[in-house]
Amino acid sequence: MILYPAIDLKDGACVRLVRGEMNHATVFNTDPAEQAATFRAQGFAWLHLVDLNGAFAGRPVNAEAVERILAAVGGMPVQLGGGIRDLATIEMWLTKGVRRVILGTAALRNPDLVKEACRAFPGRVAVGIDAREGYVAVAGWAETSEIKALDLALKFEDSGVAAIIYTDINRDGAMGGVNVEATADLAFHLTTPVIASGGVSSIDDLEALKREEAAGIEGVICGRALYDGRIDPQAALALLSAPVRDPAEDTPR
Repeated sequence: MILYPAIDLKDGACVRLVRGEMNHATVFNTDPAEQAATFRAQGFAWLHLVDLNGAFAGRPVNAEAVERILAAVGGMPVQLGGGIRDLATIEMWLTKGVRRVILGTAALRNPDLVKEACRAFPGRVAVGIDAREGYVAVAGWAETSEIKALDLALKFEDSGVAAIIYTDINRDGAMGGVNVEATADLAFHLTTPVIASGGVSSIDDLEALKREEAAGIEGVICGRALYDGRIDPQAALALLSAPVRDPAEDTPR
C-alpha cells in the first residue's frame, strides 16, 4: 500500500484545511518545494498535491508553486488535483512532469472528459471523489450534489482510470480517524483501485486500512498527522509496505 504525503497549496503556501473550509487553514510551510524535498528524503515514493485555490477558481492558480515542487523532487512521481477542468490543462501538467492528474469536479460535470483523457493518457488520470454524508461534493467542496460516491465511481469502471481517490469530507483535517468502512465498501464494489483520504490521525488508522487492502485499497493520503508528528514516516512506510496477510492465516487450527 502506498502512503501519499499531501501538500495542499493555498496562496503559494503549504496548508491543511479542516473539512475543506478555506477560512480554517493552518500554514505548515511557506516553502512547499522545501516540504516536498523533505518528504522525498524521508523515503516516500509518491507525492499528492492539491491546488486549493484552483479548485475554487476552476483553473490552475498555484502553478508556480507546483512547478517549483516538481523541480525540487527531481522525478519523484507526483499526482495533482485542483482546477483541472479541460484536456489542455491535463496535457499541460503531464508535459511539465506531473505523473498523474486528478479530476474531481470535471468527473461529475463532464464525465466524457475523463474518458477522453484516459484514452489520450493511459494510466495517468485519477478520479477524485469527495463525499459529504455519502454524496459527491465539487468546486472545492463548496457544492454538494445528489449523486452518491459509488454511483459516480461506477461510471468510470471501464474507462481506464488509474485510481479513485475517495475523501470523506467530514473527516478531512479533523483528526477524527479515517472512514475505513466506507472506503473499504467502495473498494469492494469496484475493480478500479481506491486511494483513501481524509481523517488519518494515527498509525492505528493506517493499520485499519492495511487490514482492508485486499478489498482494493491501493494507497492512503496523509497530511496533518505527518506535519504535526502524530505519525512517524518510517514506521508508517514499514507498516504499509508489508505483504498483505491472507485472512485464512488468522483462522485458528
